[in-house]
Amino acid sequence: MSRTALLLVLSLLALPAEARDANKGQRLAKTLCSRCHAIGPVSSSPHPQAPPFRVIARRYKPENLEEALAEGIVVGHRDMPEFEFTAGDIDDFIAYLNRLRRR
Repeated sequence: MSRTALLLVLSLLALPAEARDANKGQRLAKTLCSRCHAIGPVSSSPHPQAPPFRVIARRYKPENLEEALAEGIVVGHRDMPEFEFTAGDIDDFIAYLNRLRRR
């Protein structure tokens, strides 16, 4: 892990829980990801190779995805575009995945 990525992850982990907004994370998921991924607690993904976010949230500890989100997600189905998120976007998105994980 690069020094910059490590510092980013550590700074994200230091944020208080109230600084993370799951509702903003859900809106981000809807805007950027819902074309392919199911973002809610029960629906199917429109793209057959795109796992629902509830599955991702249960399969991986959401905080473990912070570095990948910061560096740009380049995995997944071949139709998946590359995304890079701001630190605030990552916090909010992780908060939303944690909400899905608890359902």
